[in-house]
Amino acid sequence: MRVSFKKGLGFGLASGIITTLGMIVGLDSSTHSKIVVIGGILMIAVADALSDSLGIHLSEETGLKNSRKKIWESTAATFFSKLFFALTFIVPVLLFSLSTAILISIIWGLSLITIFSYYLARQRGIRPQYAILEHLAIAIIVIVATYYIGNWIATLG
Repeated sequence: MRVSFKKGLGFGLASGIITTLGMIVGLDSSTHSKIVVIGGILMIAVADALSDSLGIHLSEETGLKNSRKKIWESTAATFFSKLFFALTFIVPVLLFSLSTAILISIIWGLSLITIFSYYLARQRGIRPQYAILEHLAIAIIVIVATYYIGNWIATLG
């Protein structure tokens, strides 16, 4: 796989999973509304995928050695991976009760991060457990923080 695609895929996967998980956990803890969570997933899938793909595009343009083709490959890979991974979280919300869907989404997201972290660590020749723990810790911090922020927001209304 080309570096430009791998860069976009990795960024889109991580951002799509962590951002969407944080958002759905926060929306659930503040509203307990399935329709709000579904709306949030759809909005973040589109808006954040476009935003992040522009961000990676601009970041790649700062590299003087990056060709126009590689820049656009990273941009497209970021957009489509972010969109795809964010949208996968809609499936459990549509099929299960909201509390069950949130738990399934957390397990799904953390599993994807674990698998991709393992893959990256093997590619880099480092011990996978350290990369996995580091990436999972960041995701868990986001989940816990957004849960408490959602609870706090619920007290404001």
